[in-house]
Amino acid sequence: MLSLFPFLYLFSAWTKGAGASDPNMPFMEYLDQNHMVCLEWGFDNPQGNITFKLVVNTTGWVGFGFSPNGGMKGADMVIGGIGSSGSYFTDRHAIGKFMPLMDELQSYILLSMIESEGQTTMTFQRSIQSCDDNDFHITTQPIKLIYAYGETDEIAYHGARRGTKEVNLLNYMPRTTLSSLNYLIAKMDNITIPQKNTYYHCKYMKLNLTTKHHIYLIEPVIEHIDMVHHLLLYRCPSFVTKEEDKPCYMGDMGDTCFGVVAAWAVGGGVFEFPENAAIPIGGADSNTIYRLEIHYNNPNNEAGRTDSSGLRLHYTAQLRQHDAGILMTGISPLSDVHYNIPPGATEFHTYGVCNTTLFSKLLNPVPELQVFAGMLHTHLAGRKVRVAHYRNGKQRDFLLLDEYFDFELQQSISLGNIKTIKQGDEIAVECTYSTTDRTKVTTFGLRTTDEMCLAFLYYYPAIKITTCASFPNTSMSENSTTSDQDSISAQESFLKTLPQIQYASDDDFKFSMEKNGKVREMMKTPDPCQKSNAASRLSTSWIMNPAGITLLSLWIAIM
Repeated sequence: MLSLFPFLYLFSAWTKGAGASDPNMPFMEYLDQNHMVCLEWGFDNPQGNITFKLVVNTTGWVGFGFSPNGGMKGADMVIGGIGSSGSYFTDRHAIGKFMPLMDELQSYILLSMIESEGQTTMTFQRSIQSCDDNDFHITTQPIKLIYAYGETDEIAYHGARRGTKEVNLLNYMPRTTLSSLNYLIAKMDNITIPQKNTYYHCKYMKLNLTTKHHIYLIEPVIEHIDMVHHLLLYRCPSFVTKEEDKPCYMGDMGDTCFGVVAAWAVGGGVFEFPENAAIPIGGADSNTIYRLEIHYNNPNNEAGRTDSSGLRLHYTAQLRQHDAGILMTGISPLSDVHYNIPPGATEFHTYGVCNTTLFSKLLNPVPELQVFAGMLHTHLAGRKVRVAHYRNGKQRDFLLLDEYFDFELQQSISLGNIKTIKQGDEIAVECTYSTTDRTKVTTFGLRTTDEMCLAFLYYYPAIKITTCASFPNTSMSENSTTSDQDSISAQESFLKTLPQIQYASDDDFKFSMEKNGKVREMMKTPDPCQKSNAASRLSTSWIMNPAGITLLSLWIAIM
């Protein structure tokens, strides 16, 4: 789980730090400096529901909300507690410095309200993509969270019992404080970028740590953001022993390095691992060769540009509970995949599948994998990416999805909760492309104008498996220029129904293969605006008796 901080148990119920712990809500922040207000949250996917648990050191009313500027005006909030008549909970919005108005559509669902040991715990849920104009729209950007509470259940002026904190709910990155700030540098050394559209450069190196450490934070150091498309740091098999600096994919031993240690793509930023897991480095692997691969995109064929981009790998000797790993899934990047995308397509879907039964042929036993983050990757034609999770042939949910994929914004993101992959489960990566502006077939390949369809899954405990991907066992014509939508649909359907050649590979570049994989049907992405409001009515607002509510003209701004 991510960022489950230790709670402060002091001598008095009124002074102990508020806290909560729920495996379905792996993220946590204290909203105040004194640890009196604790928020936990989790979500299934960015198009689903988000669940909050607010723990406050009071037996009075509690309020929580979202604000465009940190103040009351324009804020979306809920107020609840347990009064003399039982629980109460209302969805409200503020239009000024007075009592927030009740929403006509009560789109927050109260799951539980508990008073215990001087604390109030309010657990509630809402759609991330709310369809109510009075509700705040939760995005992948940081949001100003506001809170307030009272000492009684008479909703009155909060005084100093209020505050605000900016948090990124959907892409949460915990902040680690360590006594030492050690890092390794894996970067290029002033290489010259050739005068060509696409260029891959690889540097093979050792990261010399004689004892085992954990990489807990990956920081990109990008010298030319206009040319660096992505960086990948791979762990090489034991038979790769030479340190060198040269173009990638030259048909030699270096092409076997595919154990992903770190990944960054255009638009991404710093990625920090959860407090209980991190990437192992050093110790028994101190002689391991690592390959830093940088994809340079030079569409104007500029000459004379040099680059020293790379990664800072922040590490600690304070080992965490689990070694973390990164599994590359999707459509195979290793072979000449004849999965060509026709021109003129408004939406063309491709599929890569992974059946984890392949793991047992390379590893025994195979533990359950706890997936906590991921990164999605396509090139310029990519518009959507969805990663589905199947068990016993039936889809359970989506591990990751992005219905508005942006080539310029490819980030490693934390999942809303931990997703468990069991031995025998299947993973499918669906990519949707638009080629309406193209007149020729788009091929799968290394060039920026080619396409890829990959998902990098961050998980623990780490295993030897590095890649689990597939490709169909036939191809379309390389010369196809059809833009007829019926023909495009038929081609897509034909490729989808073909047997998939699946494979898994380990860190010694050993393979396990299956030639008759299949692409299973994938459920529609949930649309929160089509959900019935029945659930809201089941937990409709419970209002305390009129004597318990004071409508205040003195309701002061949170900030």
